[in-house]
Amino acid sequence: MSTVSASIQEQMPKGVSLWDDAWTRLKKNKLAMFGLGFLLFVGVICLLTPWIAPYGYEAQNLRLGASPPSAEHWLGTDTFGRDMLTRIMYGGRVSLMVGFIATAVALVIGVTYGAVAGYAGGKVDAVMMRLVDIMYALPFMIFIILLMVVFGRNLLLLFLAIGAVEWLTMARIVRGQVQSLRQMEYVEAAISIGQAPSRIIAKHLLPNVLGPVIVYTTLTIPSVMLLEAFLSFLGLGIQPPQSSWGLLISYGVETMEEYPWLLIFPGLALTLTLFALNFLGDGLRDALDPKASRD
Repeated sequence: MSTVSASIQEQMPKGVSLWDDAWTRLKKNKLAMFGLGFLLFVGVICLLTPWIAPYGYEAQNLRLGASPPSAEHWLGTDTFGRDMLTRIMYGGRVSLMVGFIATAVALVIGVTYGAVAGYAGGKVDAVMMRLVDIMYALPFMIFIILLMVVFGRNLLLLFLAIGAVEWLTMARIVRGQVQSLRQMEYVEAAISIGQAPSRIIAKHLLPNVLGPVIVYTTLTIPSVMLLEAFLSFLGLGIQPPQSSWGLLISYGVETMEEYPWLLIFPGLALTLTLFALNFLGDGLRDALDPKASRD
């Protein structure tokens, strides 16, 4: 009997976890895998920039001035004779750092706020979500500009200012997910045995809302990068001698008629990165969709 039982178990298909199944379906999405590969490539290049950049960050050659792409300067130089490839690589470090860190700030605030509101329910939930509605009504761009003007322009404040206005949608998503999960039997069982609300949220609720959170996070990063680019375009973001793709684009717009490469190359870097992030976000949304997993 034991031999027969063992042979039956060997013939039975092995179970596949949600994450293994999602990864299998994600690998079938060519655009999503292109986005993932491109982001990994850009991330490695930006991480290694100080060691692989062809020129120094602030190295100038005023006699050279703005020159088109050549064998010596693959993407040309700006009006100060600085190598554009180097500037774009360093600018990518700042743009990606703003995108990921500001999104992380929004993620922490939004997930915590939404989970507490969804679990508490009742009047607590009503008050918390009305505050979210009020903040939605505020012109968040003016809020960021006021923060930058009052407290000064620095990189840390930029992270906090952008993250402080990008968490609202995340809070709504998490709150809705938690409200639906709170009625599940395993949550009711945890409540009945006297587990603390914080433990129930951390152990039973948040792990089950990771799918939507991951998807929305990948879609938040490009919007944050665009916001940083817009602020830099207005002169309220990264300040020289630091550089970001938004700041390079702003400078390129001013000189696009005479030196078009100053706009084309940083604009192309930002555009391709945003496309890659959106492709990956769409792929993750499809891969983590429970309905798709049953088809």
